Amino acid sequence: MQAEGADNQGSEDRDFVASLEKGLLVIEAFDASRPRLTLSDVAKITGITRAAARRYLRTLTRLNYADFDGRHFSLSPRILRLGYAYLSSTALPTRLQPFLERISEETGESSSAAVLDGDDIVYIARSATRRIMSIGLGVGSRLPAYCTSLGRAILAYQPPDTVEAYLQRVRLEPRTPKTITDKDAFRAVLEATRQQGYAIVNEELEFGLRSIAVPLVLKNGQVTIALNISAQAARVPASEMEERFLPALQSAGEALRYTL
Repeated sequence: MQAEGADNQGSEDRDFVASLEKGLLVIEAFDASRPRLTLSDVAKITGITRAAARRYLRTLTRLNYADFDGRHFSLSPRILRLGYAYLSSTALPTRLQPFLERISEETGESSSAAVLDGDDIVYIARSATRRIMSIGLGVGSRLPAYCTSLGRAILAYQPPDTVEAYLQRVRLEPRTPKTITDKDAFRAVLEATRQQGYAIVNEELEFGLRSIAVPLVLKNGQVTIALNISAQAARVPASEMEERFLPALQSAGEALRYTL
């Protein structure tokens, strides 16, 4: 007799649409550093065959989700419909935005909220007072979790097996000479973050950039969101990050805990 769990697993497998998965992989192959890709590029990035990549790209082009200039493919503005579907179907960014604007008004610095998506953080709300990074950040921007205060503030509150699985997958690449790349050292940083209740990243993501983040602990005790403040190192000494910015973040976090 087949076990009930095995039967359920088989049912789940039959409901899984592999072609949709591959189509989404093709879309995700494009990002800020790879806005235009050839057919060969897409096949290499996604790990699917050139023939399959061609079919998915041609389909996206036919549906006006992608453009083709004869050699390179690129996403078209129509792809924004997919992201807007999330933003319009959840009240979370709207509820976070007033708190971020208040933080920025009090501190004079940019503030953000992000969630963990795979191995990256994704910005879901942001109040920018000035451009502080070499790349532009906005809602939907992605950054590696390991070298961002937002990512560490969320990772520090995940179950140990989740953190270990993350560390098994991720290569801690040096974004600057200050980036922590030793996994034991990174584990120690996460433990310190959990103990003190906030994360500070000092020029590990980009030279001249410091940030501090707090986890948004929900009523059920889970952490899926973090709030942060980022500032230019030339204007804000590392010693002032906690004194100037932490109270505003903690106040917003406490208020949001009982409203989300």
